[in-house]
Amino acid sequence: MNAPAKYATLQAYRLVLYRRALHPELFSIKARRTLSHGDYEFEAWLTPGGHLMRFQNGGVCATEVITCDDVQLPDRGLVTTIPCAGEKDYEHPFSEKLNFLTTVQTESLPENLYGATYRELVGFALERDALMFEWLDEDGGPCASIIDIQRFRQEVHAQAYHLLAQGGIVLRSQSIFEHK
Repeated sequence: MNAPAKYATLQAYRLVLYRRALHPELFSIKARRTLSHGDYEFEAWLTPGGHLMRFQNGGVCATEVITCDDVQLPDRGLVTTIPCAGEKDYEHPFSEKLNFLTTVQTESLPENLYGATYRELVGFALERDALMFEWLDEDGGPCASIIDIQRFRQEVHAQAYHLLAQGGIVLRSQSIFEHK
């Protein structure tokens, strides 16, 4: 568990969607998982407090990034940028054969509720063998980024959880990559 750079506020978090893959050098990757199933490939990367998920089927690629970092992300292939604060739903058809849907929810919890939520989600991640990275923030508070992946014949469901002790921030997202 090593502490990353200081985090921005909840309002700094954003979901960025691309129609191409992104280079790993842009991110501080702490955990990675790749799945291949039938005609598609899915890859998930965890960063401290964020993630990247890439879904590729044939020549069509969709990449979701959730970040609060000030890193300059590329404009090429950019579909949209959505602030994560609050509750958001978004859908984007990449082609006749690939559709993307996501829901993002954020909340700031008091310390006691944050601690209970942290323990519950880390336990869930261990039970499900989910992709997980844990660290301590500058004040020694426990933080975690988690992605639970469920693959199906024609879609991938990925639930992501980012827990930041400073501010009691909990960011949850559920993304579905559907192919036909």
